[in-house]
Amino acid sequence: MNTTTAVGVSTPAHPTHLLHTLMSDHATALVAYAEKLLNDRYTAEDIVQETLIRAWPHAERLYGTAGSVRGWLLTVTRNLVIDRMRSAVIRHETVGADDWDVTLPDHTESVLTSIEAVTLLRGLSHEHREVLVHTYLCGRTVQETARIVGVPVGTVKSRRHYALNALRTSSAAGTPVAHGAG
Repeated sequence: MNTTTAVGVSTPAHPTHLLHTLMSDHATALVAYAEKLLNDRYTAEDIVQETLIRAWPHAERLYGTAGSVRGWLLTVTRNLVIDRMRSAVIRHETVGADDWDVTLPDHTESVLTSIEAVTLLRGLSHEHREVLVHTYLCGRTVQETARIVGVPVGTVKSRRHYALNALRTSSAAGTPVAHGAG
């Protein structure tokens, strides 16, 4: 049995009916809202349960005013989410991130090293760079590299030697490699 308030909104007569009405009319939207804020379905459901429990004693105020019931519930949900997040920060926890506890390694140094290596390699002549790519990056032997490049084994060894010297010198000086013969 419902009763009608001064503003014409029907309010459930019994508190148990109020909870049922709130659940059926608003729970899905509240859970979706809380889950979007938290990134955690289970915590969102807990927040919505707390929201509905807080709404229960305020049935007359909720349905007896011109304001929106859902608006009031969304406000309470948002405030509970904020409270949960603030308390988690104080406890050094992350709400809704149970699977975020994996520490990701900082790969900044390796990225910078890669950038520096590419810059240094670009500073080499084509012949020197080609020999280093085949022998070091592709893992080929000197004989395999000589066959692929089409030069004698001694030439591959010589180019590799001069290329590595140029890289060492350039790396130590912090300057790009000068194209040199060799």
